[in-house]
Amino acid sequence: MAILPIITAPDPRLKLIAKPVDKVDDNLRKFLDDMLETMYDSEGIGLAATQVGDLRRVLVLDVAQKEGGKEPMFFINPEITWESPEENVYLEGCLSLPGQFADVVRPKTVKVKFLDYNGKAQEIEADELLATCIQHEIDHLNGVVFVDHISSMKRDIIMRKLKKEKRLAQTS
Repeated sequence: MAILPIITAPDPRLKLIAKPVDKVDDNLRKFLDDMLETMYDSEGIGLAATQVGDLRRVLVLDVAQKEGGKEPMFFINPEITWESPEENVYLEGCLSLPGQFADVVRPKTVKVKFLDYNGKAQEIEADELLATCIQHEIDHLNGVVFVDHISSMKRDIIMRKLKKEKRLAQTS
């Protein structure tokens, strides 16, 4: 397995829309394994292919890692088929927006259909943190980052910080 480089904002590749996967094979599974290793190495709980410069509709997550466990989940061509009218607010962060956090309002519960690691069709109902994480990562596949869900003033502050940090990193 390999650690993949994570793209950070304001990189325009984060705004690209991922394409559906046609075939689940060993090459895709190796990529999913690399994504999972990258996510664990970065101490994240979710990672979309877009964040590592790949435009396939795949993502990995493990919300159990927050509690010190490991329960990896793999989503190929995920699609939200239902969302609850009830909402939750979570303080979200993102591996592509390092060190930045904001409260984001999302549906509390979602139903998601997807292909699993072996290409088998699945559907789950997720709530709370898992629902938030799934929505956050699917957003990435659609060219949306979490700051797109907050006020323009807060988003501008965060993006200015990230641009400044990138400039400083390039000059050192």
